[in-house]
Amino acid sequence: MQISDNIKHVGLKMTPQRKIIYEVMLQLKHASIDDIITYLKEHGVDMTTSTVYRILNSFCEAKLLTTVCHPATGKTLYDITNHPHHHVFKNNKTTDFDDPELTDIIMNYLMKKNISPKDIKRIQVQITLND
Repeated sequence: MQISDNIKHVGLKMTPQRKIIYEVMLQLKHASIDDIITYLKEHGVDMTTSTVYRILNSFCEAKLLTTVCHPATGKTLYDITNHPHHHVFKNNKTTDFDDPELTDIIMNYLMKKNISPKDIKRIQVQITLND
């Protein structure tokens, strides 16, 4: 699926700015707003911070991106991976940790505690490793 197809598939209009931001996220995988703006400037793209925020927020609302809070910096990171997964943090590097079995274990535990799966928006484990 092409970038334009991904954006249109979630019901958003394809614009040059949206295409650029999505391409940046494909490169960076996990990025703060500062990371994204720095990347844009380094690549000669002139886009206002408010435009970048609006696009990122629209992508999150459309479930094209997700967010995760970095445990060391407290910054919000935008995440290109939008299927259920977890994260490993080490030295300012964030990597995806895909483990459906872990998610199932947590879901089963929560159901035993009378938390309905329909009430759960997202399960996400954050693992922080020593530097």
